[in-house]
Parts: sequence; structure tokens; C-alpha cells
Amino acid sequence: MAKPESWRLNPEAYRFVTSIDTRFQDLDTMGHINNVAISGIFETARIRFHHHMGRHPQEQGVRWLVANVNLNFVEESHFPYPFEVHCAIGHIGRTSWTISSAGFQKGVCVATCDTTVVTHGAEGRRSIDDTLREAMELNFLRMPETA
Repeated sequence: MAKPESWRLNPEAYRFVTSIDTRFQDLDTMGHINNVAISGIFETARIRFHHHMGRHPQEQGVRWLVANVNLNFVEESHFPYPFEVHCAIGHIGRTSWTISSAGFQKGVCVATCDTTVVTHGAEGRRSIDDTLREAMELNFLRMPETA
């Protein structure tokens, strides 16, 4: 797995931030936050980000399904320091989008996460509606030239 591009480690690249406390039970035998716990932290941040955009799938009669999660562990993370998770939309397709996130502790990026989400309705995949697309565009990742 390639190391994330340096601009992905900049909190200014992201439109949304949330703080999530680490727990003692998140530690592994090596004394740092376990990979599975970090995955859960990014999951919580993703849900908060979707609520930040003002949309919830059940309100539209659709389901949002996670199709892919790509985690990069950049540095060790430790208890009791909270994770500041910064999120933005990294890509928008016809039926799917990618949430690009970075987790920071004490100002240092410790992990990045890209999650691809697809939208489904009763008939299968559904196109992203215009209102959701507009909310996503307002929360798009700031690329290096604008970060």
C-alpha cells in the first residue's frame, strides 16, 4: 500500500471535523490504539459527516451501503488522546461517492481512510439525487492548489 500523498495529511484539505474520544479498551498488546478500533472511529466520523450534510438515507427511502474501505496507518496512535477526524467528499459518481478522511492526534495525522458508499433503493442501485449531490459538492476535498 502506498503512503498517502502529503497534502492528505493536512487538516485544511477537509471540510468537516469531529472529535472522537479513544478508550482504554481500544489498546492492543503493543500499547497503541488497535487497527479495528481505528476503523470504528472512522465509521463513527463517517456517520457524523453524513448527518452534517443534512441527509439521511431513510428519509429518501434508500439505503447507503459501504462498498470499500481503504485505511492507511501513518503513525501509532495512543490513549487517552482523542482523534480529530477530518472528512470531505473525495469523489462523486453516478451511484456512489467516496468519503476521504484523516485522523489526527495532537496535531499529527495518524491514519487516513477512504470509504466508497453506494446508494440502493427497492429496485437496486439508484442515482444520487440532485439535493444530495449539491450537499456533497459543498463538502468536496480541497485539493493541493486550493488547500
